Amino acid sequence: MVMPQFNNARSTATVGHQGQSCATGVWIALIILSIWLASLVWLLTTPLSTSTCLLIPVSVLGQTFLKTGLFITAHDAMHGVVYPSNLRINHGLGAIAAYAYALFPYKQLVRKHWLHHRYPECALDPDFHNGRDSRFIPWYLNFMGKYWSWQQFTGLAITVGGISYLGQICPLNLLLFWALPLVLSSLQLFYFGTFLPHRGVKGRHYQPYQNPNKKLTWLVSLLTCYHFGYHHEHHTYPQVPWWQLPQVAARFNLA
Repeated sequence: MVMPQFNNARSTATVGHQGQSCATGVWIALIILSIWLASLVWLLTTPLSTSTCLLIPVSVLGQTFLKTGLFITAHDAMHGVVYPSNLRINHGLGAIAAYAYALFPYKQLVRKHWLHHRYPECALDPDFHNGRDSRFIPWYLNFMGKYWSWQQFTGLAITVGGISYLGQICPLNLLLFWALPLVLSSLQLFYFGTFLPHRGVKGRHYQPYQNPNKKLTWLVSLLTCYHFGYHHEHHTYPQVPWWQLPQVAARFNLA
């Protein structure tokens, strides 16, 4: 897959390139994928009981965080920063992460996400409310409608139903540890990655992005959405992987 290129001189800055020829991004992607899959299998196959009820909220939040990590991995792959030295491996991991997240077609995600970067906060931006209702819920529903399709939803239902039937998995386990984290993750990604950074924009023109992570500690920034509150930094330096965004903010006093 050939990646589009920005006509933005700053995107070619050396920021974030240090160490990117190594496999750091691959290892981080594989760790997220492995922990998510292993924990999901364990949670889906472990019978619920009175003694495990207290662990359910923690497990749901953990699965939500890992689910979000899958999408963040796919997102970084769209920018070629999971493994810059080998784009075939880079996009392969991105496709796996996108498919594991919610059967998302990776090439379609790439196309729409690069439209978001090329035409931020205007009619051609698939993530923006485009002058429609900019309140959270209406914007979220409009946003999801641009990325979900009935075919995808049907395929997801058939896949999950088949796994549930063949593996004799309790429907409640599926609801708690697969379906609920998926919904919560979509809300998390939208709130921290789209709504907060791009709200309050009026008119069809580029404006500096807000930085929701401005007053957050490193750990809280990680837990909210893998540092994607540093949205201005990401748009300015899209070649920087998610784990280096706080360093960019500190170095260039953008936070």
